[in-house]
Amino acid sequence: MLEAKALCCIRDERTLFDALNFVIKPNEIVQVEGPNGAGKTSLLRILAGLARPEKGEILWQGEPIRHCREVYHQALLYFGHQPGVKAALTAYENLAFYQSVTNAKNSEAVWQALAMVGLTGYEDVPVAQLSAGQQRRVALARLWLSKAALWILDEPLTAIDKSGVGQLFDLFEQHVQQGGMVILTSHQEVIGKSQSIRKISLRHGEAY
Repeated sequence: MLEAKALCCIRDERTLFDALNFVIKPNEIVQVEGPNGAGKTSLLRILAGLARPEKGEILWQGEPIRHCREVYHQALLYFGHQPGVKAALTAYENLAFYQSVTNAKNSEAVWQALAMVGLTGYEDVPVAQLSAGQQRRVALARLWLSKAALWILDEPLTAIDKSGVGQLFDLFEQHVQQGGMVILTSHQEVIGKSQSIRKISLRHGEAY
């Protein structure tokens, strides 16, 4: 369970949100929505432990993440605006490296992940030579390999076609049906197939 308690975020002397409270439980998909500049990305970075709130606390399984950082990061997969892949490695090598970090090794799973994001035929191309959209797809392919319980995803649907969006939501729903949690932002309308989507709307420094 992930809990945000009385979060306050200030950027450039402007309060993005204050006294923000919510809980995300297993089996939930949660979308953070709001206008540009409302603090959606800042909130996800705070939840991922990449930024600190002005006030408040993030709890994982009832414990502040600053006290259980290693355990928390093992349970977390974060997808940000930057793809977070190694430009000198190929698409296949990036995913194989991600597997090795998680103490897993399954070449068939890597091939399947590449196929799911439409990169079959690009597996041996260095990421630096791929388009920005293809680089994001390499990063997204990690979702098919992830054993992390909590996925925090900032605009994962960007540069993904309608078919790809459908495949991603199939994966999200499969993940939460197995006890996982997904929290994401998106400029697109997010509608679950068999899973309802809970909304956290940031408006005027508050959540609704």
